[in-house]
Amino acid sequence: MQTAQRNSLRLLQWMMAAALALPLALFVFASAMSWISTSEAADQEIQRTLDVAHEHALKVFETIDRGLAEVTEVVRGMGDADIGAREKSLHERLRQVAVALPQVKSVWVFDANGRALVNSLVQPAPDVDFSDRDYFRIHAQGDIGTYIGEVLTPRPPYQGSRFFSVGRRRNGDDGSFAGVIQVSVLPEYFENFYARIGREPGSFLALIRTDGAVLAHFPAVNRDVRFEPSGPLGRQIVANPVAGAMTIHSPADGIERRMRYQRLAGYPVYVSAGLETAAIQSRWMSTMAQHLIFGIPATALLFGLLALAFRRTQRLQEEALRRIEAEEALRHGQRLEALGQLTGGVAHDFNNLLTVIRASVDMLRRPDLPEPRRQRYIDAISNTVNRAAKLTNQLLAFARRQTLKPEVFDACQSVRTLSEMIATLIGARIEITAQVPDETCLVNADAGQFETAIINMAVNARDAMDGVGRLTIAVRAVDRLPSATSTPPNSPGHVAVSVTDTGVGIPQELFGRIFEPFYTTKEVGHGTGLGLSQVFGFAKQSGGEVTVTSEVGKGATFTLYLPRVVGGHGARAQRTEDAPAIDRTGASVLIVEDNAEVGKFAADTLTQLGCTCVLVDNATHALEELAVDADRFDLVFTDVVMPGMSGIELAEEIRRQRLDLPIVLASGYSQVLSQQGSGGFELLQKPYSAEQLARVLHKATRSRRLRRDQAPAG
Repeated sequence: MQTAQRNSLRLLQWMMAAALALPLALFVFASAMSWISTSEAADQEIQRTLDVAHEHALKVFETIDRGLAEVTEVVRGMGDADIGAREKSLHERLRQVAVALPQVKSVWVFDANGRALVNSLVQPAPDVDFSDRDYFRIHAQGDIGTYIGEVLTPRPPYQGSRFFSVGRRRNGDDGSFAGVIQVSVLPEYFENFYARIGREPGSFLALIRTDGAVLAHFPAVNRDVRFEPSGPLGRQIVANPVAGAMTIHSPADGIERRMRYQRLAGYPVYVSAGLETAAIQSRWMSTMAQHLIFGIPATALLFGLLALAFRRTQRLQEEALRRIEAEEALRHGQRLEALGQLTGGVAHDFNNLLTVIRASVDMLRRPDLPEPRRQRYIDAISNTVNRAAKLTNQLLAFARRQTLKPEVFDACQSVRTLSEMIATLIGARIEITAQVPDETCLVNADAGQFETAIINMAVNARDAMDGVGRLTIAVRAVDRLPSATSTPPNSPGHVAVSVTDTGVGIPQELFGRIFEPFYTTKEVGHGTGLGLSQVFGFAKQSGGEVTVTSEVGKGATFTLYLPRVVGGHGARAQRTEDAPAIDRTGASVLIVEDNAEVGKFAADTLTQLGCTCVLVDNATHALEELAVDADRFDLVFTDVVMPGMSGIELAEEIRRQRLDLPIVLASGYSQVLSQQGSGGFELLQKPYSAEQLARVLHKATRSRRLRRDQAPAG
């Protein structure tokens, strides 16, 4: 009996001890798990905010770039006197550009002495010297492309908000420095946007230059802020130049924050988002306080309740994990299905092209082949290679992996070319009809953005039809827009490209929102809502319009209007017969190519043209050849993508050594070229023919001779 009692007391003691020890251990464990969960949730929230801010900043700077390009075209070929004589009309044109861009405060054109020739604010422009501004000095030193300046205060007599500049060098007809074209951008435009997306307590967003200067900051500060390059953020960017995450004390207010950053492709700017660590800790403490409120009154039953809660939490977490894995598997399967559909179509087209090449090669091997048939098979191989190169360029343009610029092109021909790719994208169950006139419909716009807009409208139509129906693409010339809009009239009229589907249609109440960025009626994971907003932005920036007509249950028609070009403009495609004639220059060429077969082809081709060639397989050997005697070469012809030093790095090194050698780059595709361009060097796209190779090298050597002939004696 006593033994049973002692055992009962001992059991009670163990239960009392457990009533204290287990809740404490469980509370410590729950605190750790909650902290990890809270930190991960905060990181995900920061990343989502950063994605939105990055997309917004990229679109803003791309829009500003297009505005600079428009102003550059307006004043191209004008001297200072011409601009002064037309100051009133140019002022009105610049004012229209500034009004169309809400992020822009003003637009300026400066002469070579830093004096304003014309601006969008006042007319005539006051005689004020701006030559000490950073955005002027940097361009006066050399052509660096687009420059983003630091935050500045308006100089009297100008007043208003602080701004930072985005500018380009203005060159004279002889390439000399003629001034600067500059756009003043409002930091408060970014800060107002950040205030809308950063509503959570402790939110932080910033726009930071690569040298650490802060262009826009939320929460707003009334002084200049800079992250020192030698500080924690600078060292982190050196280690991870594209994107990264860290915890840092802000130099603006000394607050510790968890921060993520990401660089804008093609711009020396980083977008950053973060949360105060105190806010993250407050969320965690709030969560734990709720546990304590319910835990203290239930101390007597804590052991059982905590055990049940722990097991239930485990089950919930396991269930949530299984759901996440299932959703990820579904998204992965959808991506694979889309990729398989696209690659299947591409493989089909390439196999057809390879079949023609293979059959032609087999026939050319026959010794008794007549000359006309031999020439026919040679032409078939050449034409098939051109079609394959065209298909590759279309895929790169679709992926937005190549540099695309405004140019005059035939919208009808572009739609014909796009039809095959659209058929691959939207599936075989949708019937495609292209109604394209035989006449040319020339427009002046970004051809790649035009193709992307048509593809976006076609994909939107596919989704509206759920993969089954009829899609009609029509091109026509119109005299005027269908309704009164803010778009300035265009005397030659417009080119209208319509995409009509037989889908579910769009309710009238949604017409005002369908072009909004990030607005979509699709399920999660089935669209970002950016496709139609790209069409809208492209139309507006090109001086056109986009409209939609629809009736529920009877499909929808999206029509893109672009200003028509008439007169002496030619289409973008350059005909072979229009190219300069090829002559035997007798030049000495240094060929740098890591692919032995391609290098041998280039060397043999140039040798047949009377050139003397030296072939090396990497940039290091090329520099060694130049170090021996650079004067023996008239030109350097180099591949871009090579092991070790790339072709662009080799070209920059030759330029740094001040060697008077023309440089021609060759590439099929390069990430650096797609993001930063060719750096001013001549570029030959692969695959290239012998005639194309000879033509571009002849052009480069002729430019060198002209420079030498025009150089002053002595």
